[in-house]
Amino acid sequence: MKNTLLCSFLVGLCLVSCKESKKEELDSSKEIKQYSIKQMMDNESVFGGSFSSDNSKLLVTSNKSGIYNMYTVSTKDGTYTPITKSDSSSIYATSYFPKDDRMLFRMDDNGDEIYHIYKRDLDGTITELTPGKGVRSSFYGWSKDEKSFFYASNKRDSKYMDIYEMDLETFTSKMIYENKEGYDVSAISNNKKLFALNKTVNTNDSDLFLYDVTTKETVKINGTLSGNSAEDFSSDDKFFYYTTDANGEFTTLMKYDIQTKESTEVLKKDWDISGSYFTNKGKYRVTYINEDAKNVIEVQDVATGKNIELPSVDGKSITSVGFSRDESMMRFYAGGSNSPSNLYVYDLKTKDQKQLTDVLNDEINGDDLVSAKVIRYPSFDGVTIPAIYYLPHQASAENKVPALVWVHGGPGGQSRQNFSSRIQYLVNHGYAVLAVNNRGSSGYGKTFYKMDDKNHGEKDLQDCVEGKNWLAKQAEIDSEKIGILGGSYGGYMTMAALTYTPEEFAVGVNIFGVTNWMRTLKSIPPWWESFREALYKELGDPHSADSVRLKRISPLFHTDKVTKPLMVLQGAKDPRVLQVESDEIVAGVKKNGVPVEYVLFEDEGHGFAKKENQIEANSRILKFLDQYLKKKEPIEKSAL
Repeated sequence: MKNTLLCSFLVGLCLVSCKESKKEELDSSKEIKQYSIKQMMDNESVFGGSFSSDNSKLLVTSNKSGIYNMYTVSTKDGTYTPITKSDSSSIYATSYFPKDDRMLFRMDDNGDEIYHIYKRDLDGTITELTPGKGVRSSFYGWSKDEKSFFYASNKRDSKYMDIYEMDLETFTSKMIYENKEGYDVSAISNNKKLFALNKTVNTNDSDLFLYDVTTKETVKINGTLSGNSAEDFSSDDKFFYYTTDANGEFTTLMKYDIQTKESTEVLKKDWDISGSYFTNKGKYRVTYINEDAKNVIEVQDVATGKNIELPSVDGKSITSVGFSRDESMMRFYAGGSNSPSNLYVYDLKTKDQKQLTDVLNDEINGDDLVSAKVIRYPSFDGVTIPAIYYLPHQASAENKVPALVWVHGGPGGQSRQNFSSRIQYLVNHGYAVLAVNNRGSSGYGKTFYKMDDKNHGEKDLQDCVEGKNWLAKQAEIDSEKIGILGGSYGGYMTMAALTYTPEEFAVGVNIFGVTNWMRTLKSIPPWWESFREALYKELGDPHSADSVRLKRISPLFHTDKVTKPLMVLQGAKDPRVLQVESDEIVAGVKKNGVPVEYVLFEDEGHGFAKKENQIEANSRILKFLDQYLKKKEPIEKSAL
């Protein structure tokens, strides 16, 4: 079974966006067009791609309808067929069944993240397989014999995810691993006799074990405190593959011999190896490398030990791959920072490839979108900070533009060289964007990752301020018009910036950001119990003396310091950052007489999935920035 990745805490979400159409000159010979929000929203977001039993179709998730639903896509000509037509909760495709074209999918209630697993039969009948109020279920993979599938559920105890196996004939399930000690089951051997268990130590480090179902023996894999993740078992179950940073700054791929209990290095790069797995029959090993905030993918032919040559797509990067069960075909996505990823299918024997989607709206000229550039700058203490820079085509020393520091979600997230509709929208409308990967971001080594432990809102905030200072030195930037925005942890950083460095940024946009760390850390969803202690080690324990510091870095208790215009956006069903966080920060800042705009979506969670809400959110953000940053309206002194 493929490994399951531990969800990051408070992960920010990129939202699709745009605004009203007009033209600005790029230079004397070329004009760029500014696109309306409706034009940009005609860009499609599509992901996934499970092959049907005969490889004639792919099962994908798409927001063509305005909300995520399931579709099939013909591998012959790209014809779309809608399978579900939800107009409220998003539906996410999981997989075709191994031997026929029945389907599995998951759905929650408008973003509350309490997912249930559903089955769609060939006649269209839909059956909920994991019912239960408040019960959360996650698909773990198909069994090797194709007679069952595995899933995790917290129905026994809301705090812990047990592992169940569901029979495909009777659709009855049995518990195969009872999780009473806070382990995370991260891989299951093909013969179902070995479970890989992770035990989180802190947000970087975790212990890795193999549990033998027959002998009940648990063997620890790592010998030192380090970050370890299960990846996959070899087809014959003789070897277990995992990644570890025990031997350096970055994670390497290791192979553990089940019989001898010895580990050997398989693959090492100058960046993190972020994942590796075997295809269904074991012919290929697929490995993902996080190379300077961009996916690099290697597919090795296991028999020869050599990497196969991947398709080339007009200079675009392949961002993900998936294989048919017979290993004859590969689907892949290819895109870039200035191009949303399209879905392709590739015949591994004939080398024939077909583009199945064209997700960029026909009305948008790709030349009007901006390619990101990776830059680095020194922070206040000499630490080098990586960032991804988007500069509008119309910007020049003679035509200076306002700018924004964008902060990713997390803690521990990473801004990547992927297409972001919101960022392209803002850049298209004349805003430079610097997506900062401040200390504590993933992808740049374990030392860098740990640098913000128990100093959130301090050194990481200074990295963002130094990002603003870097922008201010660029000839094309209006140094007096630089704002900050971000989602989730990035929303917290926005509020921290306006609170603790009130004169640095001209405006702030807080998208479902934490404002009271004590409440947030006490109210994390119950199914994160195995991760709770690790969060406390990084951020502080709200039940201990750490609460003094947590209160000090929580913007809610220092709203009197905010002097710059603020916008806050929130989903009412958010289980990670509760609505009260945004309600209270808005009320507190309003007391200062500072301009505050609040946008609340009753049918969204931690991120806005519905296109109509994305349109509303991003059009309001642009309008706010145009009023308070681009035009920089003065705030009446009497109001302060």
